[in-house]
Amino acid sequence: MTALATVVDTTTAEWDLWTTTARLVVTDARQLVAARHLVTDYLAEVERAASRFRADSEVSLIARSSAEMHTVSPVLRDLLEAALLAAAQTDGGVDPTLGTVLTHLGCGTGGPGSTAAARDRPDAFRITAHRRVTWRDVSLDGRRLRLPPGTLLDLGATAKARAADRCAERVASQLGCGVLVSLGGDLRVAGTEPAAGWNVLVQDGDDEPVSQVRLTGAQAIATSSTLHRAWHHNGRRMHHLIDPATLAPAPAVWRTVSVAADTCLRANTLTTHAVVLGGEAVSMLEDVGAVARLVRSSGEVVHVGGWPA
Repeated sequence: MTALATVVDTTTAEWDLWTTTARLVVTDARQLVAARHLVTDYLAEVERAASRFRADSEVSLIARSSAEMHTVSPVLRDLLEAALLAAAQTDGGVDPTLGTVLTHLGCGTGGPGSTAAARDRPDAFRITAHRRVTWRDVSLDGRRLRLPPGTLLDLGATAKARAADRCAERVASQLGCGVLVSLGGDLRVAGTEPAAGWNVLVQDGDDEPVSQVRLTGAQAIATSSTLHRAWHHNGRRMHHLIDPATLAPAPAVWRTVSVAADTCLRANTLTTHAVVLGGEAVSMLEDVGAVARLVRSSGEVVHVGGWPA
């Protein structure tokens, strides 16, 4: 993770993070430096806890262990609670146990498409699943985690969203200013909003459909996409959103799905589940009362629940 930030203006900083871009905006310019430290310090903890691309992270060490029981850090416990909540709410449609599946599909320990390079590194490791593990095989009691040995957790579907929530909440509570934290497609605001409100541009690339949204009522927007974090494996295009039922990338019915919600975790849970559901996504989002924007593979835009929020 890179903690060096570019100051865009007196209230905004940006930096590279986890193959994407982090953006921090505060309503009080005097608090920008302090806010940036709060955010980058916490994100460093998240990376040490949950990055499957680091051989020394907690999830990597757990995957290499022969034990079933593990004592996890407070940060990993919080991220696991979020992941298991998302799994329960989607009946396993969002599953945190797919790390080994992603590795076998060519998304190695160094990032998408890096399996071959990872094998050449002395700190690389290989996980071999003896049987299919699901989220129901994982239990968390306080900081005590139980899961089948050799399970490589992939918390990417929820950890970034939970981190956006935690960062915004920390800045607002500790510094007393309004704040917007965007980690790639996961955005959360907290504290007192600016006079003009939080106006968010939702667009997944320069040539993609665009929507300007003023956050009123909702506090977060998340976007899941089949366009990014993609690679080729054995001649096939892969992406990181895996269907737990098939153990393959979800069919690209949707190029992007965006949801506005009270928390980024909730929004991301729904966007990820929608991509996995494919053609059934709209009915699911309607059933749960979501406010959403979906872009079909053809480029057609579908709105659900009164978008924009």
